[in-house]
Amino acid sequence: MTVIWSPENRYRKWLDIEILACEALALRGEIPEASLKNIREKAGFDVDRIDEIEKTTKHDVIAFLTSVAEKVGEDGRFIHMGLTSSDILDTSLAVLLCEAADIIIEDLDALLAALKRKALAHKNTPMIGRSHGIHAEPITFGLKMALWHAEMERNRERMVRARETIGTGKLSGAVGTFSFIDPAIEAYVCGKLGLKPAPVSSQIVQRDRHAEYFTTLAIIASSIDKFAQEIRLLQRTEVGEAEEFFSPGQKGSSAMPHKRNPVLSENLSGLSRLMRSYALAALEDVALWHERDISHSSVERVIGPDATILLDFILGRFTGLIGRLVVYPERMLANLQMTKGAIFSQMVLLKLIEKGISREEAYAIVQRNAMRSWREGIEFRELLMKDAEVISRLNPDDLTAAFQIQNFLKHVDFIFNRVFGEKS
Repeated sequence: MTVIWSPENRYRKWLDIEILACEALALRGEIPEASLKNIREKAGFDVDRIDEIEKTTKHDVIAFLTSVAEKVGEDGRFIHMGLTSSDILDTSLAVLLCEAADIIIEDLDALLAALKRKALAHKNTPMIGRSHGIHAEPITFGLKMALWHAEMERNRERMVRARETIGTGKLSGAVGTFSFIDPAIEAYVCGKLGLKPAPVSSQIVQRDRHAEYFTTLAIIASSIDKFAQEIRLLQRTEVGEAEEFFSPGQKGSSAMPHKRNPVLSENLSGLSRLMRSYALAALEDVALWHERDISHSSVERVIGPDATILLDFILGRFTGLIGRLVVYPERMLANLQMTKGAIFSQMVLLKLIEKGISREEAYAIVQRNAMRSWREGIEFRELLMKDAEVISRLNPDDLTAAFQIQNFLKHVDFIFNRVFGEKS
């Protein structure tokens, strides 16, 4: 990813666009074939020379063109004919962002594979599901991983769409009117670069496209933030259901040798905050003056490389974290039993309703026993078996049927088939 944003690669894209424009002009007979041949053979640039020239010109594209012309000679006059700087800057930025998107999509594919492996491995590993941080009803750890996989599938779709949106170039001149360059030149160059010409532009490609791209990066990072926070919560000493791999020789605290901290997840949460700030900056770039101003340029020189490099890092780190995540099924089972069976309250409620009791009356019966179970630490089922209103309607077999964990997990296969397909 860092190679994409290197000065050498950026200037190479500029040169590619300029040469393609010359090719298109030559095909139209507007540049002599001999001049095109000379441009192709001699056109090049020197990064240090560009920097030197820019100290005087205070204009990077002019400095670049001057450097190229020094190598080409007289035929350099045909380079950049009818074009404006933004034709080169915006079209090359589209290419760079598409190249970055391709890497990010590869990263997403790797993460999706890691999540699928973890989901299948723990498809039937029961754990407590929590709402408001409080024990609710059983799920499986595999279902949690399947949920994350489905979210990252959506993020992959978003990234593909964002790549399509950003893959737009323009070579339409100073204010987008093709005053001194034919639209056929734009079509030729964009076609060779794998871009679409903007249907209409001002001096620039409109920045709502870039805002969509960087917002997509932020959404992906926000999903990672959510997953990382969940791992941090599961690793808490009081929970202890999963934790980051702790390598031999690793240290958790300078003062407390016993510590094993979720440092990778905390790092990912922090970096995701930074990613969201890049999206905000891209949104601020949408509102430019008239046909263009330059306020977006300084922003994009930072967020272009920073956001894509950072998300590449985030996805790689999280993929490794998931691959080596340590899961503790025994602790998950112990936590399931922590509430003395109160998590089966809905099943008892439904059994009572089936016996003809109103929902309100059944709820009151179940709730008073559940609250006593929580308060006094008595097994919920034991309390139910001593409650006259319960045993007058439910026999021991009814209660046994209500206290089966499989009641909650009988559709796991169905859910997995929807997420991963019939062979999961």
